[in-house]
Amino acid sequence: MSMNDTPSSERLHIGIFGRRNAGKSSLINALTGQDLAIVSPQKGTTTDPVYKAMELLPLGPVVLIDTPGLDDEGELGQQRVRKAHQVLNKTDLAVLVIDSTQGVTAEDENIRERILAKGIPLVTVLNRSDCGGNAQLPAGPAVLAVSCRNGTNIQELKELLARQSKSGHTGPRLLPDMVQAGDLLILVVPVDSSAPKGRLILPQQQVIRALLDIHAAALVVQDTELKTALAMLSSPPRMVITDSQAFARVAADTPQEVLMTSFSILFARYKGDLPITVQGAGAISSLPNGARVLISEGCTHHRQCADIGTVKLPHWLEQYTGRKFEYTFSSGTDFPDELTGFDLIIHCGGCMLNEREVKYRMQCARDQGVPMTNYGIAIAQMHGILKRSLQPFPDIAKLLPP
Repeated sequence: MSMNDTPSSERLHIGIFGRRNAGKSSLINALTGQDLAIVSPQKGTTTDPVYKAMELLPLGPVVLIDTPGLDDEGELGQQRVRKAHQVLNKTDLAVLVIDSTQGVTAEDENIRERILAKGIPLVTVLNRSDCGGNAQLPAGPAVLAVSCRNGTNIQELKELLARQSKSGHTGPRLLPDMVQAGDLLILVVPVDSSAPKGRLILPQQQVIRALLDIHAAALVVQDTELKTALAMLSSPPRMVITDSQAFARVAADTPQEVLMTSFSILFARYKGDLPITVQGAGAISSLPNGARVLISEGCTHHRQCADIGTVKLPHWLEQYTGRKFEYTFSSGTDFPDELTGFDLIIHCGGCMLNEREVKYRMQCARDQGVPMTNYGIAIAQMHGILKRSLQPFPDIAKLLPP
């Protein structure tokens, strides 16, 4: 996979913040050497966050996020400021742009404190250094004076960004600690009415690529062919990884001595907090009649008649508990700020979200006292195979009651 093919969720997200007309869009254009962002002396040119996926050396594949000015005014302006603040939830590396001709303002200090409070690496840029002014750089090692107009210190800024960035995920990688070169894994990929036409979904693609990187082998079958595929092998596979929707059939057809899990559970470990989502699944059985359940997806897609989020999960929940519930559905960036009205959150695997945003959503649920799990773990719980599906993670399986 080339850098240009890298999914957005796997790219370093760099958020550009600052006041209106501080030069945020000019900085993006200077960093990329392209006229990607509209530049105008008119305040408020950037009205919504704008995302630019590209390769930026020496950092590699990144997403640059141009945000509205943090000193915007009026009712509409405050909505734009709120959108800019929400970008922090998915920002891996923040750049605060300060206009050298105006100096550091209260708005600059406020956003700087917000960024640091979230533990996001920060680079502070004093823009328009060629225009004079008496503004002083804030104290700290990651600060630099630049000129977007004549290119002063732009290359130095790229190198500073690379030093400040965190490479890769902070959690465990997708498979290397469980799989070795030469291992064979069976990937179960059902093709039904809800499957995308002519392609695999991102978690399936990423698992296949991870196996290739390890020099392991993947045998991809539908759930209807799993039993036959297992019988054809001269020795058992290292592991079976299945789409969560086929969990029941796959568990029945996979010998007990073969490790089994799901793509969704792998991603709960890869991007989120697997122990917390396992504990969250324990809340399903105690949901009272009429409980409010939020079912949230990180992507937006056309809903099918057999959609897992809006159709299958509610059916399984009510079949498992024998009770009726109220459902709220969200997708894409539309994750509620206020969660206290919910009794349970069931989230997708988060393959379209970066690690920081997945963990932000989990932290919001934790802070507001709402149990949160994900699709694969919830489905395994409701089919009575959660302990079995956690076999590849024995330390986490021990957290379950005997």
